[in-house]
Amino acid sequence: MKKSLFFAFSALILFLSASPLWSQARAKKKAMRDMEAFRYEIECVGIGVEGTYLIKVWTYSKKPKVAIEQSKKNAVHGVIFKGFAGAGRGCTSQKPLASSPEVEDEHSEFFDKFFADGGDYMKYVSLSNDGSIDSEDRLKVGKEYKIGVVVSVMKDQLRKDLEKAGIIKALDAGF
Repeated sequence: MKKSLFFAFSALILFLSASPLWSQARAKKKAMRDMEAFRYEIECVGIGVEGTYLIKVWTYSKKPKVAIEQSKKNAVHGVIFKGFAGAGRGCTSQKPLASSPEVEDEHSEFFDKFFADGGDYMKYVSLSNDGSIDSEDRLKVGKEYKIGVVVSVMKDQLRKDLEKAGIIKALDAGF
C-alpha cells in the first residue's frame, strides 16, 4: 500500500512539475503557427553595405520574442516576394526578387524547407540591433504586438543562390 501511494504521489509531483513546461511549449507552438501567414510590413531604413538591404520589418505576434525571431524570416520573404518602397534616408524603392507571387506556390517544397526553423534563409540575414527593441518599435495592437526590428539582408547572395536553384531568372536572362 505504501509503495503504490508513494508511486502515485511521485507521478503527481512529476506531472505538476512538467505541466508548466508543456504549457510553455504549447504556447510557443501556437505562436509559431500564427506566424506562418507571413504577416508583416517592410520598410527601408538606410543604405547597407554593398550587396545588402538595411530594412525594418514590422512583425505581428502575441509573443514579442517570437516576433523578433520571425522578423528574420519575414525580411527574407519580403525581399523575395514583396519588395519595398523607398522612404527617404537614401533609400530607393526595390522590386521583389521573384517576378510573380506564384513563384512561392510553384516552388512550395523548396520554400517550405528554406523557411523552416533554422532553414537556409538564415544565411542571408542578420539582426542589426542585436535583438534589442526600442520602445517605439514595440506597439500593442489589440491582443498582439507589432514589433519593429532592423535587419540586414544579403540580397546579392540571395539572388545568386535563388538563380542557381532555378527559382528566379537571372538578371541577364533573355525575355
